[in-house]
Amino acid sequence: MSSERIEELKMRRQKKNVKKKNQLPLGIILAIVAIIIYVIILRHNLKYSIFWAVGVLIGFVLQRSRFCFTAGFRDPIVVGSTSVLRGIIIGLIVCTIGFVFIQWHFLQINPNANLSDIPGSIYPVGMHTVIGAFIFGIGMVIAGGCASGTLMRIGEGFLLQLVVLVGFIIGILLSAGGFRFWHNKLIANSPIIYFPKFFNLDIRVVALLQIIVLVIIYIIAYVYDKKKSIMKN
Repeated sequence: MSSERIEELKMRRQKKNVKKKNQLPLGIILAIVAIIIYVIILRHNLKYSIFWAVGVLIGFVLQRSRFCFTAGFRDPIVVGSTSVLRGIIIGLIVCTIGFVFIQWHFLQINPNANLSDIPGSIYPVGMHTVIGAFIFGIGMVIAGGCASGTLMRIGEGFLLQLVVLVGFIIGILLSAGGFRFWHNKLIANSPIIYFPKFFNLDIRVVALLQIIVLVIIYIIAYVYDKKKSIMKN
């Protein structure tokens, strides 16, 4: 038997002997702490207690699904997998369906409302959008995760992501301090592009077209995954 084969057998035996730590007690303790915090917040502010509960649930879903926007755009190139990307597409479809009802109802009541007043955070689109997206894209690739992925990994105990969190905080403070400058120079002069108004179409028609485009992208991503993904090999 070769030395390589012997080492391989040793490694397999070591893996079998390593006992996995039971994290159930820790999970129960954290769940109790989360409930206690919820009750304390509820006694002072109902709105904040809802935020806390929703935040905990979102964190649980993110951790169990391994959902990360960085992985969604990185994995198709690196390993050929589009599972996370398809999850993002499904999320966009669900959001489109939800917001079309909210915005349609709002516009029925306020037909002459300004674009900035329509629910859904409709903001100007311009060169600042391209620059910000490019810088953020570089940053999240270097950091190895987006904001949600970083927070998720911190909760899992990845201490290196604390450095990324510090970078997030510094970046937010710097951007908040310089927002007025960039707003006056770029953002204020950029147009607000709202497709129903831009194409002069009913919002429901635009939403349907958007869903069709997203479904097509989903199918392309699915076919790409079947041909390129190395995760199943």
